[in-house]
Amino acid sequence: MFYRTIGPFKVKVNALGKFHIAKAEDIKRGETTDVYFMRTLKILKETGLAKVNVTAEITTGRLPKKWNWGILCGVEEEIALLEDLPLNVYSLPEGTIFYPKSMNGVREPVMVIEGPYGVFAHLETAMLGLLCQASGIATAAAKIKIAAKFKPVYSFGIRRMHPAISPMIDRAVYIGGFDGVSGLMGAKLIGKKPVGTMPHSLIIILGNQIEAWKKFDEIIEEEVPRIALVDTFYDEKVEAILAAETLKEKLFAVRLDTPSSRRGNIKDIVREVRWELDLRGYKNVKIMVSGGLDEESVRELSEIEVDAFGVGTSVSNAPTINFAMDIVEVEGKPRTKRGKMSGKKQIWRCSSCIRDLVLPIGENPPKCPLCGRRMKPMLKPIIKNGKRISREKTATEIREYVLEQLRKMVELQEDGSK
Repeated sequence: MFYRTIGPFKVKVNALGKFHIAKAEDIKRGETTDVYFMRTLKILKETGLAKVNVTAEITTGRLPKKWNWGILCGVEEEIALLEDLPLNVYSLPEGTIFYPKSMNGVREPVMVIEGPYGVFAHLETAMLGLLCQASGIATAAAKIKIAAKFKPVYSFGIRRMHPAISPMIDRAVYIGGFDGVSGLMGAKLIGKKPVGTMPHSLIIILGNQIEAWKKFDEIIEEEVPRIALVDTFYDEKVEAILAAETLKEKLFAVRLDTPSSRRGNIKDIVREVRWELDLRGYKNVKIMVSGGLDEESVRELSEIEVDAFGVGTSVSNAPTINFAMDIVEVEGKPRTKRGKMSGKKQIWRCSSCIRDLVLPIGENPPKCPLCGRRMKPMLKPIIKNGKRISREKTATEIREYVLEQLRKMVELQEDGSK
């Protein structure tokens, strides 16, 4: 037991606790795997086949919500899981846009593992889990960033998920294109300061909005933007005017977080708030909207005077991507299950069209069927003989790579619609 000071209180904390989570060493040992992999390993060891070399690839045949592309996320955790094992691992760079199938109808292998099957069979469950959920969250974030027309979007969704995975969620959301996260550990992981405004509880406990806004301004560090929550007791535009008149030039933005049952026509509410602020000379005050937002509602609100969005559950609880791992070669010979294509493969991408071809390994670089440009190989070595050989990139570097691809995708869509 130890004690931690929280405000005016000393709280007894159990160092071990009773949270239902796996530790890093449990995952590395394969304690979080499905039992049938352990039974398979037992059979292979008894028959002397545990050291058989295989090539396995991770693919998906389709994406949720009718998405036609995804963002690969979770590669860094995959490296942490597999390094120091006698394996060779190839992967798309983290943050890369991928497709379920390439232009020639072949599933795209986002990651390839080579080595003795007995070395990594017990880790398959964890390998897939690390990619499936993080990639789903990053993809949902990227879709919302596009829907927001690249306006600022912030993640407020960790309260809806198990706290043990909140850093992973925040990192995936940020990599997907969001501009900041509210979680303390998540912000630390991505090397940024956490972002957030104020909860309704602050205003309710202090008894009125004006007192809460004043105390926030008096007590919280100056570098934190003064963003007033303006929908606790009164109409949003009334509270927005009160906030502006209270904080004046210090007010950076007002946040509308009205529950959907009281929202009415949110577009009209935003327009009213903007009008009343502008009429009184507060054109510099920005408007932020949060509360139950998803890709569709963000797309609608991005068309009007909303300057920033706070998005929660629709990204933190994003659908997972149904990756699967399949053996495609055994001892150097093509072999796989029905419905899959055997043999080692490479993904070739046209950097102009952002479209892919999947071809057997060793074939000459193809030309893009759409524009005729030479295509580039996308699967890169990340682990060689158990040693990491790829440079670890910061979350910000990966995010910038994602945003570059997203802007290119939007340009291609706009050109295609003309």
